[in-house]
Amino acid sequence: MTHFPQTLRAGATALALVMGLALPAAAGEVIAAVAANFTEPAKEIGALFTEKTGHSVTYAFGPSGQFYTQITQGAPFEVFLSADAARPKKAIEEGYAVAGSDFTYAVGKLVLWSADPARVDDTGAVLKTDLEHVAIADPKSAPYGAAAIEVMQKLGVYETLEPKLVTGKSISQTYEFAATGNAPVGFVAWSQVIGKAGGSSWMVPADLYAPILQDAVLLKTGAEDEAAKAYLDFLKSPEALDVIRKYGYDVK
Repeated sequence: MTHFPQTLRAGATALALVMGLALPAAAGEVIAAVAANFTEPAKEIGALFTEKTGHSVTYAFGPSGQFYTQITQGAPFEVFLSADAARPKKAIEEGYAVAGSDFTYAVGKLVLWSADPARVDDTGAVLKTDLEHVAIADPKSAPYGAAAIEVMQKLGVYETLEPKLVTGKSISQTYEFAATGNAPVGFVAWSQVIGKAGGSSWMVPADLYAPILQDAVLLKTGAEDEAAKAYLDFLKSPEALDVIRKYGYDVK
């Protein structure tokens, strides 16, 4: 088990060095842990946030499960944008986040995607063919991976495809597997491929997997940081919601 000094901030400093992150030197800076599927919209929202408020935001992108582990070990994150609703709620229950601060910032959509324009049709029938590999995100740490398994189970193809699964550490790595041809198809987030030229995809029907409610929460490390609170408020603003919709997410 990792041991941290008595003060959380001191412990956060040690982990920040390991993770290549810098702690805020002054008020007006926010450190955010963000689910990998939300990388591009988060960057746009961050730029708008800085333009409107003058505050800056430093992002770390990766799998939600990994971030949660780091948060429990004293990571310096002040806000957490998860790819699910369960981990932010758990963070509150276990004392790592501020009660009542969690909310759904986006509803994700799962797609089966291939870099080959002729590989995937609008029924997903390719899953019942003799595929060499299928890329998915690690279902233990990435909600999109768990959703992919749920889809395959409901379609009755999981037992056949399980030995052929190529698992990415995050949804970003999963996309790379499919984009480079290391896997002919992959289950990825719609936000990763929306607007991209080339390739082929099947928008997985929403009734084949539990809704991917992506929740944000204010962590205890950011509880007194006005910039962190302002960032979460901005995430609910019309400007931010327009960006979120642009990348194919639904909003509540």
